[in-house]
Amino acid sequence: MKASCLVNRRHILAAGTGAAVAFLVPRSVLGRGQRPPSETLNVAGVGVGGMGSVDLLQVAKEANVVAMCDVDSRALQRNAKVHPKAKHHVDFRKMLETQKDIDAVMVGTPDHMHAVVSAMAMKMGKHVFCQKPLTHSVYEARQLGEIAKQTGVAT
Repeated sequence: MKASCLVNRRHILAAGTGAAVAFLVPRSVLGRGQRPPSETLNVAGVGVGGMGSVDLLQVAKEANVVAMCDVDSRALQRNAKVHPKAKHHVDFRKMLETQKDIDAVMVGTPDHMHAVVSAMAMKMGKHVFCQKPLTHSVYEARQLGEIAKQTGVAT
């Protein structure tokens, strides 16, 4: 067979990419330096004292911080100055249940809560960024792995 007659992976990818591009809105429609709303993540922080506040500060450069949760009201007050549009919560469970606009959760709680918060967020279809350690046991790690596989979220 001639090489020109063969259909290979490269041809299929090129055709698929060409078809997909027709449905995308280019950034130029919105203006230089603007990001379409569909590309901006809405992020919530659970545990915003210490490393949690640093994580939120970093992610705020590329995402919308829509919620913060901490049992320490002083940590919430400090972060309110930096993220004035974010709603404040004391209970992460209520935050996840009531705020439907959250796409991802950043977990900066004390270590013993990492797996608990991450599991609930993942079960609700939220992507998770968690400070280390993610879990305290192999069992917890396997549970989170199974939840991630079932829900298709990134962690």
